[in-house]
Amino acid sequence: MSAVVSKVTKRRSGVLDVFRGSPIMGPLAALVLAIIFFATQSDKFLTGANFSLIMQQVMVVGTLAIGQTLVILTGGIDLSNGMIMALSSVLMTGLTMRSGLDPVLAILAGLLAGVAVGVLNGSLITAIGLPPFIVTLGTLNIVYALVRIYTTSTITTLPKILLFFGNTFTIGGTEITYGSVLMLILYAIAWFVLRSTPAGRSVYAVGDNPEAARLAGINTKRVLIGVYTIAALTYGLAGLLLVSRTGVGDPQAGQTSNLDSITAVVLGGTSLLGGRGQILGTLIGALIVGVFRNGLQLMGVESTYQVLITGILVILAVSVDYLSHRGK
Repeated sequence: MSAVVSKVTKRRSGVLDVFRGSPIMGPLAALVLAIIFFATQSDKFLTGANFSLIMQQVMVVGTLAIGQTLVILTGGIDLSNGMIMALSSVLMTGLTMRSGLDPVLAILAGLLAGVAVGVLNGSLITAIGLPPFIVTLGTLNIVYALVRIYTTSTITTLPKILLFFGNTFTIGGTEITYGSVLMLILYAIAWFVLRSTPAGRSVYAVGDNPEAARLAGINTKRVLIGVYTIAALTYGLAGLLLVSRTGVGDPQAGQTSNLDSITAVVLGGTSLLGGRGQILGTLIGALIVGVFRNGLQLMGVESTYQVLITGILVILAVSVDYLSHRGK
C-alpha cells in the first residue's frame, strides 16, 4: 500500500513540477478552462468562424504586447505604446491620402516615426537614468499631442495595400485574416530570438539583475535602447494591422491599448519585476482576454462587466507573481 501511495505522490509531484517549471502552463490551463466553460454556454463558441473572429480581435493588442513583453522583461514598462501605434497609423494613412505619397513609402514613414519614439524612450532611460514609467508617461502625452496636431479627423477611403492584412484566405471553410498570420509570425520570431540568441539572453539578464549583467560584460544601455526601439517597431506594425482591420486612420485610437497590452503580458505569466517570462505566454494571455470578451459577449454580458472581469483577472495574475517572488 505504501508503495502505491508513494507512486501516486510522485506522479502528483511531477505534474506540479511541470506547472512550476514553466510560467506558461498556468495561463495555458486558464485558457483551456475558459474555452471549455464558454463552449458549454454557447453553441456558437466552438466554431471556426468564431475563433477566426477572436484572432481578428486579438491581433492588434497581441502585436502591441510583443513589444511590451520585451520591455517588461528588462524590468521596465511602456505606457506610450498605444499612442505610438496611433501615430504610425495616422501617418501611414495621412501621408497616402493627403500628401499623395506612395503607400509603401507611407508605411515605412509610419514605422520609422514609431521607431524614433522608441529610440527616444530608450535614450532618456539610459542616458539620464529616468524611470521607464515616467519617461513613457511623458512620451505618451507628447505623441498624443503630435497625433492631434497632425489630424483630428478620421482618414478614410484608403488604398488596398493599406488594407491588405485585413483580407482573408480560407482554410477548411474558415476565413483567416493575413493580419492574424503576421501576428503569429512575429511571435515566432520573438520566441526564437529570446530563446536561442545571445541578444535574447541579454534581455533576460538585464531584467533579472542589471548590475550583474553589466559586470558580466553586457552593454546594458545598448540592450535597453535596442529593446525600446524594437518594441516601437512592433507598435508601428500594430498600427498597420489596426488600419487594415478598421479601414481608417483614427486619431482617437490606442488610448487604452497600453493597458490592454500590459494585461496580456501579465496574464501570460511574465513578471512585472523583470527577468522572467515567455513570449508565448503573452500570446496565451492575449487569447485569454479575447476568449473571455468573446464568450461573455455571446452570453449577453454587458461590456462594463467584461472590463470588470478582465480587471479581476489582472489582479489575480499579479498577486500570484508577487507571492511567488516573495516566497522565493
